[in-house]
Amino acid sequence: MPKFKIPKEEEVKLPELRVKFKDIFDLKEFYTALREYLNDNDWKDIEDRDEHWESQYGEHVRQGGVKEMWIWWRLHKVPKNQSYITYYLDFDWHNLGIQETEIIREGLKLKVHKGEVEIYIKPYMQLNFVGEFNKHAILKHFTKLFKSRIYHSQYEKKKKELYQETYALQNFMKQWFKFKRYLPYEEVENFYPSRSWPSHLQQEKG
Repeated sequence: MPKFKIPKEEEVKLPELRVKFKDIFDLKEFYTALREYLNDNDWKDIEDRDEHWESQYGEHVRQGGVKEMWIWWRLHKVPKNQSYITYYLDFDWHNLGIQETEIIREGLKLKVHKGEVEIYIKPYMQLNFVGEFNKHAILKHFTKLFKSRIYHSQYEKKKKELYQETYALQNFMKQWFKFKRYLPYEEVENFYPSRSWPSHLQQEKG
């Protein structure tokens, strides 16, 4: 759910993406890496144009210190030189069974976490020009024509760009968590160091 409601005639929804991981990782480091990635790609908070993205945070601590968490991020971005469109990303996190654990790596004992992270990414965009047209005494009569014919190819192009950007974001998270994937090319090393230790890597080493 976005922080504020966008008029139906201005909203364009895109397919939702998901990332789910259950194993050993450093939750704080993932949180930090994801924020840095989004900030580097010019995503900001909707209301204050800053980095205060959490519109909701809930936490339930169970027996033994095991945590369940719910986090909402609501972000926006205006494409360069395209003020007539605004991009939005809604992040819905659900962290389940999160607890502290320790592992040994290269002779060092590391305090990390184990548990499950599930993130839904919901991209959509707002056609700002529709609202501006509807406020104008004359232009409001041409809103549908402009949207469906004159400007249609342009906002379809922006829609595709937003989906590609969201897909790249999903790929970043999968790479950080070291998902087991079979790619026809060698993947470039992630700029943001991973602090994830999935079981399949240990099995391959064994």
